[in-house]
Order: sequence, then structure tokens, then C-alpha cells
Amino acid sequence: MFYRHLQGPIEALLFASGQPLPAERIASMLNIHIDHVHTLIADMVNSMMAEERGLTIVEVAGGYQLCTKPAFSNIVSKLAAVQESKLSAAALETLAIVAFKQPVTRQEIESIRGVNVDRVVTTLLERMLIKEIGRKEAIGRPILYGTTIEFLQCFGLKSLEDLPDISRLLPDIHPEE
Repeated sequence: MFYRHLQGPIEALLFASGQPLPAERIASMLNIHIDHVHTLIADMVNSMMAEERGLTIVEVAGGYQLCTKPAFSNIVSKLAAVQESKLSAAALETLAIVAFKQPVTRQEIESIRGVNVDRVVTTLLERMLIKEIGRKEAIGRPILYGTTIEFLQCFGLKSLEDLPDISRLLPDIHPEE
């Protein structure tokens, strides 16, 4: 392939970014067509799988990200020695409501959950899993919340379209209501 010499620069960009890098941005930085970026990355992924390499490239949150292969997670976790920070059941429930109903107000979340969600929403905002995305055109102009790129990364989703169909999971729930 003519552009094979650009695999190194792509790998360097993904490493330096640390965040998902959209193919469009890679193409513009390297002055190549976006289709070549997709082809090069597909070749790189195949190469990384065939060899005993510790890294791979994943498509997540609207871009590509260089990641450790799952097989090496135990070794990497020893290096990081990071204490796992899990979300409470209340936080997961609230996050699910935001993910499936966004844009959604705090009051709408509370009406679904039946409890005050001030503390949980604050936690989700601090962890950058949700963000303020605007104001609702209603009395008091309440804040509207939606999910973030970090949410997509955390759950390994390319986009919100990768969320499961809630109507199949819970037939009595109608997300459009």
C-alpha cells in the first residue's frame, strides 16, 4: 500500500492523544483522504492482532484510540495500582436514564427514579459521564443533561446508537415519552 509509511505517524498520533481521535482529524493532519485512514488503521489492527503485541487500536466514542489488549489488563493494573472507583446502583440508574432519555432535566430524572438525584447528578458531572447540554424551553429554564465522550469511552461505545434497544429490554418502557 502506498500510504503504509503513514502507519507510524498514525500510531504516534493515537499514542500522544490519549483520547479517541476522529478519522477526519487524522486525515487532515496527514493530508490524506479519510478512506486511507480507515484502511491504514484496519491494517494496523490486523498487524497488532497477528503479532504478540501489547497494544491494539479500538474504535470508540467517534474516533480511534490506542489501548492495551485485554489479555494484559492484570499486568497493567499492577503498574497503575489505581483503586477502582465503582458507581453506586443509584448512579448507574441515573446514568441509564440520562443515556436513554437525553436531553433530560433533573426533575424528569427524579420523576422516573422517585427520589432526589442532586448528589448523584453531581457525582456523574464530576466523573464527566454526563454534562449540561443546554436549557429546556420551559418555566425556570431547567438544565438539560446528556452523556459525554467519556461515557462512550467508559462503556466501549462508538456512539449512542450502540446502546441497546430499551424497548426490547423493557417492553413496558417507551423512551420517546
